[in-house]
Amino acid sequence: MNKKLLHMASLAALVLSFGTAAQAAPLAKLGITVGSLGNPYFVAAAKGAAAEAKKLNPKVQVTTTASDYDLNKQFTQMDNFVAAGDSLILLNAADPVAILPAVKKAQAAHVPVVAFDVAAQGANATIMTDNVRAGYIACEYMAKRLKGKGNVVIINGPQVSAVTDRVKGCKQVLAKNPGLKLLSDNLDAKGSRDGGFAMMQGLLTRFPHIDGVFGINDPTSIGAELAAKQLHRSEMIIVSVDGSPDIEQALKAKGSLIVADATQDPYTMAARAVAMGNKLLQGKKLAHKVVLMQPHLITAANVAQYKGWTSH
Repeated sequence: MNKKLLHMASLAALVLSFGTAAQAAPLAKLGITVGSLGNPYFVAAAKGAAAEAKKLNPKVQVTTTASDYDLNKQFTQMDNFVAAGDSLILLNAADPVAILPAVKKAQAAHVPVVAFDVAAQGANATIMTDNVRAGYIACEYMAKRLKGKGNVVIINGPQVSAVTDRVKGCKQVLAKNPGLKLLSDNLDAKGSRDGGFAMMQGLLTRFPHIDGVFGINDPTSIGAELAAKQLHRSEMIIVSVDGSPDIEQALKAKGSLIVADATQDPYTMAARAVAMGNKLLQGKKLAHKVVLMQPHLITAANVAQYKGWTSH
């Protein structure tokens, strides 16, 4: 082999060695962007992610931010994670499609992006609840309690995949029960207690009788119940999705309008998202790029056996 060929071979070996090292990058810094840190769901998720990251590297630096469902704000957060040299980004997308440029920018900097709770176009991996199933089992219980008849409302939320899938699941039940009349389904309560309270006040003013309410998450449903009680309206039942500590208490309380909830496990979900991301950092292939966690229905009858978010 002449000197020129030997030099080229040495360069190739050097490049290959860098490529191999890059495939086994350590989890040194973790960036997390969620919808709202005012929602206990995302607080639990952040704790789960941090706990798993510290198992993998006790010295890991974890930064958690909230987009407040503002896409531009989330773009800035993603840019900041990349600029700070984060090893991995956990993304709860404010918009599952429009977030793509930020995802691509992170990946171009060799930072894997794992979407959790909601889908995000272009993400390296995704883990979330089977939200169609969650909406279905919650509204199925409502339909059974109402014996397939009555006026119902859906209090909607930000149009991320988790919310739209829950509404889709609920509407599948309504389609099977023509005796259930859907009065409203397009009010966005922003996934918050205040939003649920405000939207429910408007619905109660518009409609003299409501038999069933599906809130897309627990803060929404708790706010809706507060509005109903404030206006002395007790004719309805409310079903929800999340399995939060507040809903546990509501299901145990006498006179509660909230009767059922499809559970999620944000702590475990985010922890698994970190584990998936760490595998990617180690250059390993994932068995499944999309993982759906199964929801379970809790009611007053079985809530005492429910372990809940705080069991970790």
